[in-house]
Amino acid sequence: MRPLIAALALICLAGCGSGGGGGGETTSPASTTFTMDLAADPGALDPQGSAVSALFGLTQFAYDNLVAVAADGTILPQLASAWTVDGTTLTFDIKSGVTCADGAPFTAQTVVDNISYVEDPENKSPFLGVFIPAGATASASGSKVTVKLPAPAPFALNAFSNLPMVCDAGMKNRASLKAATNGTGPYVLTEAVPSDHYTYALREGYTWGPGGATTAEKGMPAKVVVKIVANETTAANELLAGTINAVQIVGPDADRLAGAGLKSVGIQALVGLQWYNHAEGHLTSDPAVRMALTQALDLKQLQVAITSGKGAPATQFATLAPSGCAGDAVTGHLPAFDATAAGATLDAAGWAKGADGIRAKGGKPLSVTLLSDSALGSAGSGAAELAVAAWKAVGIEAKAVHQNQTQLSGAIFGTGDWDVAWVPVNVSTPDQIMPFLSGPAAPKGTNFAAIDNDGYLAAATKAMGLTGAEGCADWFAAEQALYKAADVVPFANSVIPTFLKGAELSIVGSIVPTSIRMLG
Repeated sequence: MRPLIAALALICLAGCGSGGGGGGETTSPASTTFTMDLAADPGALDPQGSAVSALFGLTQFAYDNLVAVAADGTILPQLASAWTVDGTTLTFDIKSGVTCADGAPFTAQTVVDNISYVEDPENKSPFLGVFIPAGATASASGSKVTVKLPAPAPFALNAFSNLPMVCDAGMKNRASLKAATNGTGPYVLTEAVPSDHYTYALREGYTWGPGGATTAEKGMPAKVVVKIVANETTAANELLAGTINAVQIVGPDADRLAGAGLKSVGIQALVGLQWYNHAEGHLTSDPAVRMALTQALDLKQLQVAITSGKGAPATQFATLAPSGCAGDAVTGHLPAFDATAAGATLDAAGWAKGADGIRAKGGKPLSVTLLSDSALGSAGSGAAELAVAAWKAVGIEAKAVHQNQTQLSGAIFGTGDWDVAWVPVNVSTPDQIMPFLSGPAAPKGTNFAAIDNDGYLAAATKAMGLTGAEGCADWFAAEQALYKAADVVPFANSVIPTFLKGAELSIVGSIVPTSIRMLG
């Protein structure tokens, strides 16, 4: 994920990357503050407790992973100095001298405790099955951690590059992590004001970052302030005024910032992904309804709208670079846009139009609500209204409701009170999204849409037995089983820019904290 919902209103599950700044004059960290705007509040800060992208992005400041992934896909040392992969056995040599923010040592046993915590279904970590295969066990001997997998995992190291490690005190008192941090990362949280701002202070003596990154580099900010600003226009104005240093822009304000000559760092992402609630009791549990809802949509029109004309059609689930599979699994495999066919599909399923033009069956109207992420901005809300209008045209009563990430996550993973949702789940390898497309439904699992597609599961299971890109053809076949059945509908990719002023940084899935440099 980055499994799940980075500073984009996405469920972002990609690999964390290497450090390193760029050129330009940098300033001393002694008195510098890097300020960025984030569109949504991260909610409770336990780094292993939620999949929302806002939290995943912030997690990188205070927590480390065993390994990191560079922009070119190279695996880099982080908490682990060396590793091996031998079939279903992985070993990690944990670096000596790594300390937690509270001064306690970070040990191989700490790693084992983290893995055991995520593996326990009672803890309901959304990372189970995503960054750690279900059924994996770990043991420690000295500084070495041995992980036994229940079956081969095609991108095992990539997965562990996304699992944030919590220190011992945080493991013993999980409640303490809701509004504080307890990790080995380059920063430590010093102030948390939910829905307003979060402040992080630089740690001295940090030398175990991605690829050997340290906090002694000239230009690293002494303080990082993350402000919660939901309105993109407001955030863009703050950047232009110089009161912040960075903001990710999804909508049309990007043109204004680019026109002002501001530089940006882009990330290719899947921004248009339509999910249906397959759970019993929802109208969208009917395959005919899902098919008709898909046939009624001009996906090209939605793609243009949601990306403000800058995007492209979706190609696969694993969009974040460096992607584990190259190619296009989507084109030609989604139901074609055909409003007449949508009506015929509903007619055949017994959904007849009434005098008011709304279809009904057994006295129950065909009525759906589309949830979309408010962080997609005006482009997202405009696209959602186009979808609603298309559904109404074929006799489906529909409305769009725009929610922030916290609300949206609460609906899809908690209450289950939704029919259709635009929730972009961004991953870098296709195995990372498998728990969202199969297995136990929420709240017992991360399969929040309660999808049960035998074709997907058969092909994905075959792909899981192959290593890396060897399984890509099977991964694509698995995805296509979902697309053809209209079980889930990807429709738009776009390069999402993070605009900068007075700073530079790198993004590999999310912002790499050790890459931030303040410019003089």
